[in-house]
Amino acid sequence: MTGFKTTALRCLLALSLSLASLVARDVGAAESAAPSVAIHFTFDRPLDASMAPFFLAAKDGRFSAERLNVSFNSATGAPEALARVAKGDSELALVDINELIRLRDKEDSAPVKAVFVLFNRAPYAIVARRSRGIEVLSNLDGKTVGVADGDLSMQLWPALVQQNGIKASRVKFHKIGAAVREPILSAGQVDAVAGFNYLSAVNLRDRGVPGADLVVLRFADYGCEAYGFALVANPAFAAAKPDAVKGFVRALIAGINATVKEPARAADEAASRIDGGDRDLELERLRTVLVDNILTDEVKRNGLGGVEPARLERSIDQIAQDFKFRKRPTAGDIFDDRFLPPVESRLIN
Repeated sequence: MTGFKTTALRCLLALSLSLASLVARDVGAAESAAPSVAIHFTFDRPLDASMAPFFLAAKDGRFSAERLNVSFNSATGAPEALARVAKGDSELALVDINELIRLRDKEDSAPVKAVFVLFNRAPYAIVARRSRGIEVLSNLDGKTVGVADGDLSMQLWPALVQQNGIKASRVKFHKIGAAVREPILSAGQVDAVAGFNYLSAVNLRDRGVPGADLVVLRFADYGCEAYGFALVANPAFAAAKPDAVKGFVRALIAGINATVKEPARAADEAASRIDGGDRDLELERLRTVLVDNILTDEVKRNGLGGVEPARLERSIDQIAQDFKFRKRPTAGDIFDDRFLPPVESRLIN
């Protein structure tokens, strides 16, 4: 009997030691696990369906899986968004890469770089009415184009007209407010408007302008080499927490893949974050963005997020046709590919 008790006590002691060891390991693992990294993310413009990959990545827990605590906010434009990133008020932002190229030329600018390109083709476009005799870019000769103050597309217009042999003096520009861009074209007060391919054309169809009467003259179809919206990072944050930037990029790629597979769900998520968001309108907008700006032949060949350095150099040369650089930046000054996963992880099936 005494032997039985001794054996039982030994078993209990061994069990207790095993449990204690397991608890100790669990506690040690919890203590050694890296805490979540907070990321304040800024969009350089009001929300629309083109941001759906970010929102779907958040909804599907992709950021949290990378141990990132991401909060979103919007700025009034690229200069404000880039200023936030430069100061460290935002760790990451989505901005027009061509604005980054121009703003990097300022004497006091921080060395902010793009780390991922979302729009492989810039969204710059002229949206025109076929009923006004416009089918191709050369048909703008003698026509009137409505242009809002600060329209980004106009900064690459000089390179576009030179490349296509258009007499710039023969195209009349009528200054308008951004809010009346679509109404003024639908009312026939101008022949065309400058803007983004996925905004004005979709908005005009929503206003009742027949799709057959609209033609979208995408700058990219006429030799514009520009990339579009890109992810930029605060340089100090990227240096101190490179794994966080890499994790964000991986989560975004997962969000893009989910958006491609389930555009309706992605549009729902985007519309839910927009005041008065229209799900059907945002779905049409998203489908346009995917086809025209994100899933290009270059992306299908090289994967999401990267750039072709020679093309980026050519785009900088095109910007220089209307912008006097103090010191022309190189592709390496603008884009840092160290945070991209391998190509096989960035290919779209």
